Amino acid sequence: MAIAAAATGSGARQGELWGRRPLDWGAIEEQQLPTYEEGIRRTGVAPGDRVLDVGCGSGVFLRAVADRGARPHGLDASLALLRLARARVPEAELRRGDAEWLPFDDDSFDLVTGFNSFFFAADMTAALREAARVAKPGAPVLIQVWGRPERCELTPMLAAVGALRPPEPEPRPDQPSLWEPGVLEQIATAVGLEPESSFDVRSSFEFPDRETLIRQLLAPGPVGEAVRHVGEPAVGDAIAAALAPRRRPDGSYRLENEWHSVLARA
Repeated sequence: MAIAAAATGSGARQGELWGRRPLDWGAIEEQQLPTYEEGIRRTGVAPGDRVLDVGCGSGVFLRAVADRGARPHGLDASLALLRLARARVPEAELRRGDAEWLPFDDDSFDLVTGFNSFFFAADMTAALREAARVAKPGAPVLIQVWGRPERCELTPMLAAVGALRPPEPEPRPDQPSLWEPGVLEQIATAVGLEPESSFDVRSSFEFPDRETLIRQLLAPGPVGEAVRHVGEPAVGDAIAAALAPRRRPDGSYRLENEWHSVLARA
């Protein structure tokens, strides 16, 4: 099945950023499987279910639901990542596009998920409204974001890289953090979803050495913005310095992080 459609607007920008190092991002995403499996357990994916993953990346979650007999569908802004997803899940229907304008019919899916993806849309509310639209009545919509900063060992790196990104053209108004109790629930309710439960999951990223750590952590889209601004060497040095306290005696790294999710119903 071919990869259909194209990304426009904010999706084109995100697709370019996330597609810089697809293999490295795919390696990181493979380590997120425990969070995907918990999402599958919470939503009760069943054989024959039509599942849409918004921001499907290299297809690790889609592979997991396909292995359980579900019918996988994915959308991502990056053509490079979708090519990896096609190789990983050849039976999936994959589309390139924007989360704010999902190229699917109303009431199409038994489950819609967004693992750390909805907030990359230019308008997260619009993206969740689209997720609600394409979900069947009563179907689960799973929304995942970063957990509490003090429970994420990547937080120092995110701060260091953020300081190297170009300044915003206009200051953004202060907004509550998405991990705070009730914040995702409020956004979900505003788009017509009915929040059912929330939960936190902890998982780890592991890197065998400093070189791998830097190479793979240069892959995420927000890091790409810093790379464009100051160059890879400066960003790589900032990543290594920020995570130096997490380096183990054998030179490897293990970074535990928390993910916060809300399960809502369409």
